[in-house]
Amino acid sequence: MKVLKFGGSSVANSENIQKVLAIVAEASQKDKIIVLVSAFGKTTDKLLAAANGALEDIKTSKSILENIKTVHHQIIEDLIVLNTEEVSEEITYLFDRLTAIYEGIFLLQELSDKTLAKVSSFGERLSSFIIANAAKELFDAAHKESRDLILTNDDYLNAQVNFKLTNKNISAFFQDNKNQVIVLGGFISSNISGDTTTLGRGGSDFSASIYAAALNAKELQIWTDVSGMYTANPSVVKEAFPISEISYEEAMELSHFGAKVLYPPTIQPSLRKEIPIRIKNTFRPESIGTLICKHPKNNNDVKGISHIEDISLITLEGGGMIGIPGFSKRLFETLSQQKINVVFITQASSEHSICVGVYESDASKAKELLDATFSTAIERKKIKPISIESNLAIIAVVGESMKNHQGLSGQMFSALGRNNVNIRAIAQGSSEKNISAVINKKNAKKALNILHEQFFEEKTKQLNLFITGVGNVGERFLAQLHQQSAFLKENLKLNIRVIGISNSRKMYFNTTGIDLTNWKENLEHGVPTSLDLFREKVKEANYRNSVFIDNTANQQVSEVYEKYLRESISVVTCNKIACASSFKNYKNLKEVSKKYNASFLFETNVGAGLPIIDTLKNLINSGDRVHKIQAVLSGSLNFVFNNFNENTTFHNVVAAAQKEGYTEPDPKIDLSGVDVARKILILARESGYQLELEDISNNSFLPKDSLSSSTNEAFYTSLTKNESHFQQMYSAANENECRLKYVAEFIDGKANVGLQHISSAHPFYNLEGSDNIVLFYTDRYPENPLIIKGAGAGADVTASGIFADVIRIANK
Repeated sequence: MKVLKFGGSSVANSENIQKVLAIVAEASQKDKIIVLVSAFGKTTDKLLAAANGALEDIKTSKSILENIKTVHHQIIEDLIVLNTEEVSEEITYLFDRLTAIYEGIFLLQELSDKTLAKVSSFGERLSSFIIANAAKELFDAAHKESRDLILTNDDYLNAQVNFKLTNKNISAFFQDNKNQVIVLGGFISSNISGDTTTLGRGGSDFSASIYAAALNAKELQIWTDVSGMYTANPSVVKEAFPISEISYEEAMELSHFGAKVLYPPTIQPSLRKEIPIRIKNTFRPESIGTLICKHPKNNNDVKGISHIEDISLITLEGGGMIGIPGFSKRLFETLSQQKINVVFITQASSEHSICVGVYESDASKAKELLDATFSTAIERKKIKPISIESNLAIIAVVGESMKNHQGLSGQMFSALGRNNVNIRAIAQGSSEKNISAVINKKNAKKALNILHEQFFEEKTKQLNLFITGVGNVGERFLAQLHQQSAFLKENLKLNIRVIGISNSRKMYFNTTGIDLTNWKENLEHGVPTSLDLFREKVKEANYRNSVFIDNTANQQVSEVYEKYLRESISVVTCNKIACASSFKNYKNLKEVSKKYNASFLFETNVGAGLPIIDTLKNLINSGDRVHKIQAVLSGSLNFVFNNFNENTTFHNVVAAAQKEGYTEPDPKIDLSGVDVARKILILARESGYQLELEDISNNSFLPKDSLSSSTNEAFYTSLTKNESHFQQMYSAANENECRLKYVAEFIDGKANVGLQHISSAHPFYNLEGSDNIVLFYTDRYPENPLIIKGAGAGADVTASGIFADVIRIANK
């Protein structure tokens, strides 16, 4: 014998009920089947709404009832052929009874628990009768009223079952019954006097478990609209998957902490008899589902992650509690007497405080009651006034084998901490089946995804990118990311999603990831750009492993880095302004990055894609000391002076450099030496020296009118005007058999940048194109420097440097 229970979504309409009947027909070929059904769709909610409405307006109630009646008669018309008239008459009779009850509520202006129980019972009475009669036309089936079999006390809306009498009734009925299928309504019952009672939340599941236990069923099947119990809520965690097998205790823990596919009381009767429970999907009956049993074969240490939202923490705290018995008793007794459910408990070992979690809807009432209970102790200042913290959620990691695996709690809290999820309270029982933490409600979704990635997505990490600046560098970065997406997933187990992009005009977000094949079109249809709104969107998304990427040279963008870092959002930038700003700001960004465990990476600030800063960090971290740095750090200037000669004009060479993407949007920044000064400043600071930009001697080769120009047009005009000046510079170097190179130097704490004549014996002489070169003289490299050389400008190499920083964050 098997017991099959079908929930409201499974019997929401005629089409779904036909699926249910097909499942029952197949199952009944092998076993005798007991079928329990919920009310159709949201019928119970509508019945209760009509009952409450009857206190104000009977017409509204009758209108709701008429709508419910239409739905039920339509299902009769769709499913029943042979005895349509008989079934319709019975259903009409039941609706007439309901109408009479609503009229009584309206006339008496009274709605008791007893009446509410009677009203809510009609959903299952109607659905079970119709489905039983539809089943009769397909196979050997009969209908039975659960109210005749399940007996309870007089708590009408959350009745306690009298198992002795109930089991006796169920056994007697099924011993005599010969039908292959019996259809009953779940949720409903009656007291000894015959008055209708209901079994409360999850009552249909509970009813099914009662029948299964009373009859020692082979299996209890709970048919719903999902394919079992999942590792996490699939609507919140997209990577969640069904758990194949799980123990009774683990299932109870998960269901207690919000796994709505099953309610904790359901398990108890079946657990006592060790009857397997299987969660199945009505709409995908071929799916295996989840088997709940005593000895599951699935040996994963962590079975699932769940959560409860809308929680408040109530704290009882004070030195007067230490060593004094009775405080806990009075606290829990006060809450219990008012039927306030406690869902979380933790107490400091010093006995200085007790913290309990209750549903937010009960928090104000709980505080009022506890303030009264402990008023004397509060007045005498033995304890502090009762405090409440709201807008919280409880997140729980569940697994029966966790006690045998060291470090799971460390993994849990470390993963949350890395993503700035603050823990308000922690609870773990000695059985170690559950580790629970209270967090801010706004972080619940992020926390679930963080922990699911930690415990279930082996070696797979998701990064969520928010990119400002999609011009030359940004566009190439997106192209590289799109090209390498499959490679990253397969070889690095890394899933990188671009969630938001912006340029100076528009910004666009897609919470599931922007399609990189048509991002330009989407951006054009985006909303006007706002730095503040962009940051609010990033903060609102609240994704784990979030990275803000700045591909601009914008001062205002550089000023928001700290705000991102304080939200534990990593920052990757090719914008040199922040790291070349005041030393105070540079140091602050570093400290905030460390404090909030958010990476602040700017490899492309110097040398584009060359690993200059990373190499320097490795030298310093390993204990080496830098004494001298010599470098050609401007790819644009190197390109300009490598291509400038007596047969070209300086204007045309600079224009070519800008066209190739080697210069900043304002080429004067490169040619004035400011860009190179910023780069040597950054290298000096990364070497451990405290310098400001104004400390760097900048020997500019540009004429005064070029330096004072305010627009690109004026700047290029000045270059044409001063062509003879530039030709003289070239001739002077050529006469000395030297080449012109713009060199940055840092020696014993002092730095300078300027144009130099480089002879053929120098390492800089043969530096071609837009290449950069850096020479590090250190304790370990005192005579022969450590040399890094390669392409130091261009959109592609800069984008690859940004890409490398993103990978560094992923590997952190």
